[in-house]
Amino acid sequence: MIKVAVAGVTGRMGRASIKAILSDPELKLTGGFASANSALIGTDLADLNATATSPDSGIRDKTGILVSRDFKTCIASEKPDVLLDFTQADISIDVCKQALNAGIALLIGTSGLSAEQLEELKKVHPETKSEKSPPIFVVPNFSVGAVLMMEFAKQAAALFNDTEIIELHHAGKPDAPSGTAMHTLNKMAAQATNFNQNRKVEKELMPGARGAKHESGLRVHSLRLPGLISHQEVLFGGPGELLKVSHDSFNTDCFSKGILLALHKTQSLSGLTIGLENVLPQLS
Repeated sequence: MIKVAVAGVTGRMGRASIKAILSDPELKLTGGFASANSALIGTDLADLNATATSPDSGIRDKTGILVSRDFKTCIASEKPDVLLDFTQADISIDVCKQALNAGIALLIGTSGLSAEQLEELKKVHPETKSEKSPPIFVVPNFSVGAVLMMEFAKQAAALFNDTEIIELHHAGKPDAPSGTAMHTLNKMAAQATNFNQNRKVEKELMPGARGAKHESGLRVHSLRLPGLISHQEVLFGGPGELLKVSHDSFNTDCFSKGILLALHKTQSLSGLTIGLENVLPQLS
């Protein structure tokens, strides 16, 4: 039995993870917490998916586990084996450091963490120095379909020099480009470093009109609109042809499979691991 607590439990992904965890007999939900000023502090975790218009859309049976206001309160009654982090980048590092110092493995789904911040986490060790340092598993996207999209884009990047990434998310997403776009970009940039070279001198009539430019030459465009969930397409252009590799998430159900797979695999990893593809049998 793997014991799991969820940071950022009242958010979109936190709520989706609660449903997934409670559906798996090999996982035990031990707690969840949100920001201290959240109106949902003290709410049973089973009720987080219910709405005013559809009160029965939550989990039918109460868990008896209430939304806590911070990490320490969350783990006070039972220490989890894994902390699933769905907070925001500006607070995630502090939460994750607390978990590592408590000897708890990390599964990070929070977007917007920099390479420097992840390196900072790698330097944190458990308070008991004789213990093995807990693993840190960072997953930019829990959708298996999205992982395949990124893998296909990586393969195509070795054959096409002209390519750009367009990522689209809901209006409430604070970071841009998304974690998925950055992970895609890094995988593609490992294939080549001279993308989009044969271009005429461009003049942006509005700053940023051509998107963000990576040192490899890859460009990323971020769109934020109500009604969107998580979408990305990578376009590859060649003489007389256009290749599109895309993925669309229409609700959070598509993330459940990846969340469960990652939770089962996190403790078997070591050090820092980035990407769900590392635990997919067909890709790892």
